[in-house]
Amino acid sequence: MPITGGVTTAWPLVHANDDVPLDTPRVPAREAAERELSNPMYHENDPNLLQRALDRFWNWVGELFGSASGATPGGALGLVAVALVVMALVAALWWRLGTPRRTPTTSDSLFDDRLRSAAEHRTAAEAHAAADRWNQAVQERMRAIVRSLEERTVLDPRPGRTADEAAAEAGRPLPAHADELRAAARAFDDVTYGGRSADRPTYQRLTDLDTALQQAKPQLADAFRGAAG
Repeated sequence: MPITGGVTTAWPLVHANDDVPLDTPRVPAREAAERELSNPMYHENDPNLLQRALDRFWNWVGELFGSASGATPGGALGLVAVALVVMALVAALWWRLGTPRRTPTTSDSLFDDRLRSAAEHRTAAEAHAAADRWNQAVQERMRAIVRSLEERTVLDPRPGRTADEAAAEAGRPLPAHADELRAAARAFDDVTYGGRSADRPTYQRLTDLDTALQQAKPQLADAFRGAAG
């Protein structure tokens, strides 16, 4: 024990033992590091949950395109060409089939709750046609056809009747126009329930049918026999 200036100083004795590890054990050290890193002060600038989700999504998109470009002839340029072809096909189908219906139709009834005459439906149809609203023009012209047949007692007025039912019922007393009636009902259904778009020729066919039916003489006896059978 050394003596300095009359003061006794004790030096610590460190006994080294090869059997005792001097390093901190691995598992406790990892747990201590995890507890330290869980402190909120280390995560103030971390991206939020939405940002992390978007980052993962774009990473996935990048990997997907990378894989696709490697498998597509021509690499990335070939992938772009394929994408353009697909977009062109989708645009062509959209133009051909029209805008999909956004809300489901709750009723297949030909008429709504408003009771209007055949003349009123024809006037509405012509107004829509003048404004190039062909879907509405086709709908109103089909309603004019059926209402006219009801007014002439060729068809009995019946709430809830569909266009297909009206065409089938009117085709019995008017067999010469049965095919045109079915086609008119199909056009009505296409624009009303099928999400398709009408055009001027479609409307003109219904207008010609409406004019022809006003001059047609129904075969009521044949219709009664068909209904009875």
